[in-house]
Amino acid sequence: MLTSEVYIQQSLELNLFFMRILKEHAFFMESAFGVKDQALAQQAEVLKNEFQTLLAETLCLADGLISPEVLSSGELVTQMTLDSERASTYYSGILLDNDLTRQELSLGSSPNPLNPSLVDQISSLNQRAISATTVIINYKSQLLQNVLACRTFTFNYPLLIEHILREARFYLKMLTTLQNGQVADLKRDIIEQEVFWNRQMAEHAYFIRSLLDPTEEELFETAHRFGKQFDELYKQAKTMTEQTTILPKLSQQTRQATIGIRDFKVAGTEGLIHCKIKAIMVPLLGDHVVREANHYLRILNTFMSRLH
Repeated sequence: MLTSEVYIQQSLELNLFFMRILKEHAFFMESAFGVKDQALAQQAEVLKNEFQTLLAETLCLADGLISPEVLSSGELVTQMTLDSERASTYYSGILLDNDLTRQELSLGSSPNPLNPSLVDQISSLNQRAISATTVIINYKSQLLQNVLACRTFTFNYPLLIEHILREARFYLKMLTTLQNGQVADLKRDIIEQEVFWNRQMAEHAYFIRSLLDPTEEELFETAHRFGKQFDELYKQAKTMTEQTTILPKLSQQTRQATIGIRDFKVAGTEGLIHCKIKAIMVPLLGDHVVREANHYLRILNTFMSRLH
């Protein structure tokens, strides 16, 4: 069973990362509907606001209780997040709560004394996050079915909807594991994380490739190479077992590839913010995938330090 301290910290860190990710999923879905489907857009707006509310509550509980590794990783917010939000709101007309981003940028990691009542507060928060995540999973799943059946049109690719649905299900699974007090097996956990995130990184590369203007040939080729590289790492991770002796080597290769794609995403996001890259992609999508790469890097670094 998890100790109270570990349960509180892991819950807060997981929620701070994924609640922002899911509120942005709602933003991306809302901004991609046409005039005909404003009812669907309004449902996405409600979901966005729900995750903003949950994130605000998590931030109130989190100050002084987050590890320095998570705070410095760039997975919660980056130095580009505020500018990305402002630009994306300007383009779309959809409001985002910039105060939450400012709060996250000022979070401290100096250890606050643990209040025993926090366990109950965190448990309640996790249960409400499970409920909200279940709702957004159902929304994404229904949207994907309707898009594939040509009943609904959206400017998001079907694969992108499937991609963000997969992330919501992954979050739900981890929340449920925490609520059950289960301690993850290290090797099984690293294999599961690498299988999941290598696939996501490959798809990020392909999404970037497909959203670039056709004249951005060099960036197109770079994105394509990263997609193929992570396709291969995904295939290798799927063959891993807990007895596999080459797991540390694969993790090291994956770490180097993730640093590469993270740096590519950072340069791309800065290019979008400063109008230096031609693409049909809001800057927040760039910052979003930068944070996911930073999250994955922090996980890989943690695993590798424990495997040695």
